[in-house]
Amino acid sequence: MNRFDGRRTLITGAGSGIGRATVHRILAEGGRVVAADIDAAGLRATADRAAADGVAGRLETTVLDIADEEAVRTAVPAAVTGLGGLDVLVNAAGILRASHTHETALADFQQVISINLTGTFLMIRESLPALLEGRAPVVVNFSSTSASFAHPYMSAYAASKGAIQSMTHAIASEYGKQGLRAVCVAPGSIASGMTSGGVPGLPEDADMSLFDKLFPALGEGFASPDTVAGVIAMLASQDGAFITGTEIRIDGGTHM
Repeated sequence: MNRFDGRRTLITGAGSGIGRATVHRILAEGGRVVAADIDAAGLRATADRAAADGVAGRLETTVLDIADEEAVRTAVPAAVTGLGGLDVLVNAAGILRASHTHETALADFQQVISINLTGTFLMIRESLPALLEGRAPVVVNFSSTSASFAHPYMSAYAASKGAIQSMTHAIASEYGKQGLRAVCVAPGSIASGMTSGGVPGLPEDADMSLFDKLFPALGEGFASPDTVAGVIAMLASQDGAFITGTEIRIDGGTHM
């Protein structure tokens, strides 16, 4: 199934986890991709996999800090030029930090907001002119189950993801008449680079019983990033043509 033949996609967070899985899914379906990440080594691994799959000719990579306004202003036009236009933007880049809220330093809170929320905004703002000239343009943003359900010790992360969700609704309304769709995925219980090795900063005295409700109802444990990549591919293709201004929760029934 080559739903992305002729479609041009820019993906952030492409050096690991769900972002990397999305790169490979869209390449497998015939798309052209610019993969962006702050992690140069991660991007090389993404490119190596594309080479092994025989699709490296449709992939470009760029090292990018999405929280750096000037870097985004430079990188997005370069990506658009390399692709010859832009049809899909996937904002997968983000960080997860945890701590007792009353012990969270302002700098740590601001870092999460800067990368997750402001970085997503900057990527959208700089991509919109090209997207509005693209074919069936789509923005796929990353919310989280933490935006709607209690995830302890993650107030900064939850705040960033709730804001992304609201911003997505606003963008879908503002640009819908110009043909742009804007949607969110809200992953939960996904095994990725963000969650492997535990949550950074989780307090030593954390009440782990608070996490009892954060396990998938399907009883199969955390899902792979490919699970989310498949949903993103649907949303960004014509199969998702009537989906906009909403979020799709992907959590194995964790929050039924």
